[in-house]
Parts: sequence; C-alpha cells; structure tokens
Amino acid sequence: MLPAPELRPAVAALLAEFLRHLTLERGRSAHTVRAYRADLEPLLAGLDDVAALDLATLRRWLAAGHAANASRSTLARRAAAARTFTGWAHRTGHLADDPGVRLVSPRPRPALPTVLGPEQAAAILNAAGTGAEEGAPLALRDLAVLELLYATGVRVAELCGLDLDDVDRSRRSLRVLGKGSRERTVVYGAPAATALDRWLTAGRPQLVKACSPPALLLGARGKRLDPRVARSVVHQAASAVPGVPDVAPHGLRHAAATHMMEGGADLRYVQELLGHAKLATTQLYTHVTVERLKVVHEQAHPRA
Repeated sequence: MLPAPELRPAVAALLAEFLRHLTLERGRSAHTVRAYRADLEPLLAGLDDVAALDLATLRRWLAAGHAANASRSTLARRAAAARTFTGWAHRTGHLADDPGVRLVSPRPRPALPTVLGPEQAAAILNAAGTGAEEGAPLALRDLAVLELLYATGVRVAELCGLDLDDVDRSRRSLRVLGKGSRERTVVYGAPAATALDRWLTAGRPQLVKACSPPALLLGARGKRLDPRVARSVVHQAASAVPGVPDVAPHGLRHAAATHMMEGGADLRYVQELLGHAKLATTQLYTHVTVERLKVVHEQAHPRA
C-alpha cells in the first residue's frame, strides 16, 4: 500500500474537520470515511490552502487518475468525493465558490457480481453443513455466516455488526443497522434458523471469553468477527465445491435478491431486504432472468 500523501498542516486540519462532519453529522460509516480520506488526500496534497482548490485543479487530478488507468467507477467515486468536499467547504466559508458543481466525471457502468444459481448456492451450504457435523465451533460459526448471508441478503459488515439482542429467534428475524444508520428488519428461513441455533447453543459458548463483546458472531479469540474473516469464510466455502465460481459475501447477497426475484418476490420487498434507500439501486442490482420476464409478459400482456 502506498504511503498517504503529506498535507500542509492547515489543509490536514480542514480535511480532519470534514471527516468528522461525515461521521458525526452525516452518519457515514468508518469504512466510508476511510474511503473519502483515501480519495481526497492525493487531491489536497501540495496545496498551501484549500482556497487554491479550483476547477482546473480538480480536472487535472481526475485526468491523472485516467492516465493511471483508473476505472470509470473509481473516477466517478473520486469525483463524487471531491464534490462533497468542495460543497461542504463552500458552505462553511473555506471556499468562495464551489468548483465541484462544474466537475464532470464519467458515468460508471454498473457491474453485477457473479450470480450463483440456486443449485450452486445450495451446494455451498450443503458442503459447509457437512463440515459442521462434528460440532467444531468455528465450523458451526462459518455455517451460520453462510446461511445468514444467503437467507437475508445483508451486507457482510451488517452481519458482523449484529449483537445478540438484535436476534429474535422466535420470529426468525434480525434487526440490522445499515448504511446511513438506517435500521431495518430482515427475516430468515428454517435452514438458517437451524444453523444459528446450533452456533448459539454449541459453538459460541466454546469461543466466548470474559472480555467478549455481546456480538452475535465471534472470532477464534473471542472478539467480534472481523468482516475480512467472514469474506475469507465465503471464498473458502465456494472454492471447496467443484464447479462453483469464486464468490464473495456480496455475491451471496446478490444471489439472495436474484433468487427471490425469480421466485416472484415484489421489487419493493427486495429493496427492503437489501436496505436500499432508492428503488433504482435495487433495479440495477437485481438480475431478473429471461424466464421470469417471459412469465410476467404472458400473464400481463394482452397479446402475449
């Protein structure tokens, strides 16, 4: 990883103030704040004063990224970060005007993750279930991770952030805190309930320590499960099944939404399940099969 660019003290202080604004006033996650910092530090490096930030500087910065073969989505994300920063700096009196409003960036092309078929998803879960039969605590935890990711479509950070009191086992539901600190409830089915019950009764008690947090999922040392470990669990589970493509937790999230759409779920329900603020995001995210479109057409079109 490249070292962070060195900023002038006044510029560094202003960036820190902006990042606090993102955290405290806009409720952005620590991961999002780190991403803003990583995007903005190269832009602000070398500036004696943020007042020197103008449209030409922003354009040169994006052009340098393009010359370095940054993807369209990366350039679009960097431009969005710059516009957010310059807008804040203008509102707070650090910039006389807002150059970011005139900054044009390439539109990212939505890229969907690998879509598992229902049989492939089942094969991964069945293989993980076989590995958990001996009752090893980590195997029980890993099965619970896989079942819950696929059953609920939650993000991996959301899953790892769950506490014990976020689970309603009688209703088979989870209280999830998503992006922008938006809370939602998701439900899970019987296989996930079985895996979760086994983890809570036979797996978690073997890993919990006096210093353990009230986290639903624990690591090998009794601390809250790190999302990076959960990602590794998913990759390893997929690689263990012949013929199944490598998939990340986001791939299980996408598979959950896709398979529900194929099963006839309403788009609004899938939006709520995934925690999307805008329906348009769900429309881009979900993958509706040709077979599903044919069924809807035959049911709805007068000349089908």
